[in-house]
Amino acid sequence: QVQLVESGGGLVQPGGSLRLSCAASGIVFSISAMAWHRQAPGKQRELVASITSGGKTNYADSVKGRFTISRDNAKNTVYMQMNSLKPEDTAVYYCYVHRLRDHWGQGTQVTVSS
Repeated sequence: QVQLVESGGGLVQPGGSLRLSCAASGIVFSISAMAWHRQAPGKQRELVASITSGGKTNYADSVKGRFTISRDNAKNTVYMQMNSLKPEDTAVYYCYVHRLRDHWGQGTQVTVSS
């Protein structure tokens, strides 16, 4: 059974930083591409960043230069360091992996507000 458990969300002021974590189980993590998506109120869920098993990364234009996705295969965990946060980054952030079908975590709320 695939499980993805996110943590690290919260309330932060504009310009601040947060680090999200996603602990995965039920998959062979080291060979799995992982991703972070987000969904803001009233908007569709969108891809934020992805990382292949080999460490190649890809980012949405809106977060390039501010967010960094990384992985620790020894801990079966994927991270996303988010710097220079903006109010428009406010959303629920979801960890994602595809194994036979799409799997999502429960989501973690990120709120950027003064």
